[in-house]
Amino acid sequence: MTLNPATERFVLHWGEMGTQWGVNRTMSQIHALLYIIGRPLHAEEITETLGVARSNVSNSLKELQNWGLVQKVSILGDRRDHFTTHTDVWELARIIIIERQKRELAPTVDFLQLLIDSPEFAQESIEVQSRIKETQEFVDTLTTWSQEMLKLPTSTLKKILKLGARIKKKLS
Repeated sequence: MTLNPATERFVLHWGEMGTQWGVNRTMSQIHALLYIIGRPLHAEEITETLGVARSNVSNSLKELQNWGLVQKVSILGDRRDHFTTHTDVWELARIIIIERQKRELAPTVDFLQLLIDSPEFAQESIEVQSRIKETQEFVDTLTTWSQEMLKLPTSTLKKILKLGARIKKKLS
């Protein structure tokens, strides 16, 4: 499949952004392709379109499925597996945030709590103890807040995010 110029630029940019977020470029490009095309694609079609190795596509699709970002679907009359993703950017953002919390923030909260509860913690200076406790409180608060925000309907979440600086004025 040949991509139109704007579609190609979108896929390439998403791949670049993925590397900035610590995600494999090909994995990001595959996700962008599935999102922007909006229909199921089989692995060979993805390989041909992106010009990457078939093994790279297979590994990336498995990882995207592990993240819950890509689903395998069947197409009547075609024995190959096809892959799709949500076309609602808000739903994709929810999935990504939930996965990042699970993979990055939750282990950090747990680690910091274990550190605070360890006998070695009492041997640290008051300043170090304070910074570790503040870090744990910050990460825990951020996680709790974002979990609550993710429970909101998209329409409500959009309104909250669009409030922006007006929240500051109301709280001041």
